[in-house]
Amino acid sequence: VQLQASGGGLVQPGGSLRLSCIVSGFTLDQYAVGWVRQAPGKGREGIGCINYSGVPTYEKGRFTISRDNAKNIVYLQMTNLQPEDTAEYQCVTDLVRLCGPTSAMYYRGKGTLVTVSS
Repeated sequence: VQLQASGGGLVQPGGSLRLSCIVSGFTLDQYAVGWVRQAPGKGREGIGCINYSGVPTYEKGRFTISRDNAKNIVYLQMTNLQPEDTAEYQCVTDLVRLCGPTSAMYYRGKGTLVTVSS
């Protein structure tokens, strides 16, 4: 099982960014995939998840999760970004069909850093 997030970078406050998570070792119609983030000096926060049938659930607002089954990629669209959104963003899975608390999911991939600053 491998998950790798990409698409992070520097963005100004109020801006938007779309992150991608490439998944291997399973297909997106088998298991749920979630997103979490960890800011410097803080604990892991759950953002949301998309289950095996493509239904998303959210733990935070201003984020939209979608997927491309053909490419095995899960996306995280973020809008109206603020400095407090600065964090490393990771995609996660527990290899189960339905979503649960994303911050507790076991498999975590390499993250991508998002910095929100003017």
